[in-house]
Amino acid sequence: MESVVAQAGLVLLRDSVEWEGRSLLKALIKKSALCGERVHILGCEVSEDEFREGFDASVNSRLIYHDVFRDPLNWSQSGEALPGGPLGALQAMCRRTDPGPVTIALDSLSWLLLHLPCPALCQALCALSQQHSCPGGGSPAEPVRVLCLLHEELHGPGPLGALSSLAQAEVILSGTMGQASAHILSRRPQQHPTRQTQWFSILPDLSLDLQGGPPLESQPHPEPHTPPVSKGAGARTRECGGGVRDSSHEQRKHPLDLQVDPTAHMTFNLHLSESERAAKDSLTLPFQFSSEKQQALLRPGPRQATGRIFYEPDAYDDLDQEDPDDDLDV
Repeated sequence: MESVVAQAGLVLLRDSVEWEGRSLLKALIKKSALCGERVHILGCEVSEDEFREGFDASVNSRLIYHDVFRDPLNWSQSGEALPGGPLGALQAMCRRTDPGPVTIALDSLSWLLLHLPCPALCQALCALSQQHSCPGGGSPAEPVRVLCLLHEELHGPGPLGALSSLAQAEVILSGTMGQASAHILSRRPQQHPTRQTQWFSILPDLSLDLQGGPPLESQPHPEPHTPPVSKGAGARTRECGGGVRDSSHEQRKHPLDLQVDPTAHMTFNLHLSESERAAKDSLTLPFQFSSEKQQALLRPGPRQATGRIFYEPDAYDDLDQEDPDDDLDV
């Protein structure tokens, strides 16, 4: 998980009401700060004191906090106001020239999406994720990493799809049996997207503790387009180029490859035995006009009675003696 989330570009941390993602965002920020990176934070949802809570002095000294929470509408005329508001702060980050690797954290992208036009925000994110940190304003050195916390339940499929198309990695938080998991979708240039699931926990000091998953029966169901992964006793996983490859891949089978008889649980029989087929062929159906029926109609037997219909008009019957087709001249 660390190798995937640590890649450059836009990384979306998609949380929900059941599984919050701010703790994971702060854990990744701490990891970046301890690696010597400069970390710019655009705080919108919580105060600066609340966001810095849990970091030690060495981490807080490397955090450059841009406070939007204190003045969300940028009404303040003091020097603490961000020029141009939140969008102006994002555009200013695109023009900075901090030396060395840089991480930019947005807390949260949902707040920005609810207050800024989606096209303008997507353009700013695209410019942020594609820029490079320039030591001393010289030639480009290392790409910039942009960590964005996104509350996906607040947005429709349109904004989510637009943001997903810009992201180099998406981390969808969920879990089961009280243990959090991260479903990671990583997109690398000129490579197929890779998917993996990582179980983790956040320690009190905001350190990231990677763990093994719960038993197989409590694992969440895979996505419809993702083949199920069978984890046998001898299965071993190893990282390869940022992804995870299972050594038991040769033993996996797609559900469509299993030979299942579709007639196994039917309540009727599709096949006939020889005796049943002979009885079916010898049966004369009511709508079939056989030679026996033809002879019976042409030569009625002596015992076959003929019928006649007697009708006596009622007093209230409306009898019209005129020909109804007289005007047709036929």
